[in-house]
Amino acid sequence: MINFDEEIAKFQPSLEVDQAEEVIHSNDLSDITDIIKTMLKEIKDRN
Repeated sequence: MINFDEEIAKFQPSLEVDQAEEVIHSNDLSDITDIIKTMLKEIKDRN
């Protein structure tokens, strides 16, 4: 059975939208578009 008092004690609220946005933007992750652009630039620079 679920012990609600125990579950509430473990609860951690999610980030607010502004905080989540900061975390997302601070991570410099390449997506497929960035990778393709880099590859095309490298191919173009070779020619």
